[in-house]
Amino acid sequence: MSTPPLPLLPIPPADLPLFKSLNTYVHTYMSHYDASHDYTHILRVLSTTHKLYLSELNTPQPNPPPYNPTILFLSALLHDVGDHKYAPQGQDTTTLIADLLLHHGASPDLANSVQDIVKCVSYTHERRNPALVQEMLLKHPELAIVQDADRLDALGAVGIARCFSYGAAKCPGEGMERAVCHFGEKLFGLEGLMKTRGGREMAGRRTEVLRGFEREWRGEVELSFALE
Repeated sequence: MSTPPLPLLPIPPADLPLFKSLNTYVHTYMSHYDASHDYTHILRVLSTTHKLYLSELNTPQPNPPPYNPTILFLSALLHDVGDHKYAPQGQDTTTLIADLLLHHGASPDLANSVQDIVKCVSYTHERRNPALVQEMLLKHPELAIVQDADRLDALGAVGIARCFSYGAAKCPGEGMERAVCHFGEKLFGLEGLMKTRGGREMAGRRTEVLRGFEREWRGEVELSFALE
């Protein structure tokens, strides 16, 4: 097995061995997912998490959130481990992240914090449990950044590619139109769910890319004749 790339992030030196070990694990774990949720998705989410983190640090705020970079970047790294869309039927993923962290040498407090965040990252979870997510945002401010970073990867040019890739992998019989319908069902609404200022700015630009693509798509697939 080839050595995976190691993202160079502002993580305290004492926590780097843990991050490196888990990065190797995630690189292998994500190889079983389709291209919409592979390791390159993890790298992009880590990169956007880093950008949003720096943006938050450089934005004057009366009471800036006390972000913990180790918790932040581990949560971004692990956010799709145990994803319900890919988990084997019947698998209990309730403590999967915490157990994994403990196995790799993390403290119980760190393991539980990352587990809390990863559990609340998904769009579906927030829609079903809005009060719990709000509670976790107060307890773990890192959640806001990781949520935004993950959702931003569903927008823009990359978001379009991921949407078609996921559709081909999971719904091969439904055709490309199904992927475009997903724009209106979910993706156009992500901009309004952004928690950080940087996330809102990036989402605005990327949503316009989606809208432009949808307009072009509708024009190109319109038939010049009627169907009997």
